[in-house]
Formats: sequence, C-alpha cells, structure tokens
Amino acid sequence: MADGTLHLAAPLAARLREVVDVESKVPRALLALGLPAAGDVALLGDPDGWQVARLAAAGIAVRSVPLAEPLRLELPDASLDAVVSLWSGFAGVDAAARDEVDRVLRDGGRLLVVHDYGRDDVSALRAADAPEYTSWSRRDGPFLRDGEFRIHVVHSFWTFATIEEARELLAEAFGERGVAVGAALRRPRLSWNVAIYHRTRPPA
Repeated sequence: MADGTLHLAAPLAARLREVVDVESKVPRALLALGLPAAGDVALLGDPDGWQVARLAAAGIAVRSVPLAEPLRLELPDASLDAVVSLWSGFAGVDAAARDEVDRVLRDGGRLLVVHDYGRDDVSALRAADAPEYTSWSRRDGPFLRDGEFRIHVVHSFWTFATIEEARELLAEAFGERGVAVGAALRRPRLSWNVAIYHRTRPPA
C-alpha cells in the first residue's frame, strides 16, 4: 500500500509520504530480520529514489536495481548480502523470480519482501478482497505454504498533524472511501499493519 498509494499526482504523493510510518518501524524491523545496515544490498525498483532515501535515513545503505517482469537482475552470481522488495515486487511468489534472487545472493543471504497485511484502518481505503489482505498471509498462501518464507507483522501508523488534516488528505487522495475513513477517526492516525515475508538463501 505504501507505494500503491503513492501512484497519485505528485503533490498528493509527497503529502502522503510525510505521514507514512514516521516512527520508522518498518526499517527497524527489516534490520531485526537480517537486512544488513551496511553491505551489498539491492532494493528492487524505487525509480524516484524515495525508498532508498527513507532507508538511508534509518541508517540502512541500499542501491536500487530495476524491477521488471520477468525479474532479471543484471548482477553477478553470489554478489549480494540481501535483496529487499518494498511493495513493488513479488506479488505472490514466482519461482523463477525467487530463483533469480537466489542466484545473486551469497549463501545465507536474505530476501525480505514487504507488503500490506490488512486488518487495519488503511485497508479500508482499498477493496477488501485485495490478495495481500486475503490469500498471501495464509498458511496455504503463496509465501507460507512451501515453508521457505516466514512472516513478521509490523504494527505501524499513518500519522497526521490533526484529524482535520487527515480527513482532508484522505478525501482528496481516496475519494468516497477516504471520506468514510476520515469520518470515523477519533485520533489523527490510521493503524497500518505491514507484512515482511523473509527467507534465507539455502546453501548452494
């Protein structure tokens, strides 16, 4: 959702970026799950550099590499310590994409895939049947059924200066759904649960 919501006109995207996870809970969770603060780390996508800058602000150095379908990383074999995808890649698990990441990871390297988890305020801004809110986090879903990924859920927030600001921005960005979510606010923030699916590259 974090970069899904940012597929908006530039002024709205910039305003939303200012309220998303101001406590940096997601970057701190990535560190706790094995994303090295310094090392050879690739971030899939991020053409405008916002996520790179956001991670850098949390003390995590990454480089952005192009994201394409099918995934092909123009990197040498066993050249990375970790690969991280923030919302834009791994919409479910594609075996070929996973194998391509394994190709560029060193033994023991980490793949961390971030998506929305749902069961929160932010999910009311989208369709209830979005796959990240339904099948992806189930034990029989694409990430967990083969046992290769584990899941860690981060309980984060979108934090606004005031309820009035929240209502105005949500209405402008999300239309009728934003109006409904804003009307239900009793404090100037939305609960936002984020799923980090993570796995370690097995030995070659």
